[in-house]
Amino acid sequence: MHGSILTHPAGKNWHQQKPAFRRNAGLTSYEKRSARDKEQSATKAKEREMKEEKAAEREKWIQGIKDKRAAKEERERYERLAEKMHKKRVERLKKREKRNKLLKS
Repeated sequence: MHGSILTHPAGKNWHQQKPAFRRNAGLTSYEKRSARDKEQSATKAKEREMKEEKAAEREKWIQGIKDKRAAKEERERYERLAEKMHKKRVERLKKREKRNKLLKS
């Protein structure tokens, strides 16, 4: 039982022999690394594109809500004006404001 790992023979290390530490850094070939990098960059580009599409869709949705709110506010404003003034005068004001809006833009 002299040669087993569990015994403690004098002058010898009784621990299990470990292989030498080798890093994986230089073991992959350049072709494999470049192929992996290309694949990763393609994936990142696709993710970026999907995020941009999602953000654009969200912006479009938000803009639609803002437009609806603005139209509703303007409609309510004209209704309040119509309560105070004649109908024809309100129509003239609408036309004038539209004309000014078109000239400004």
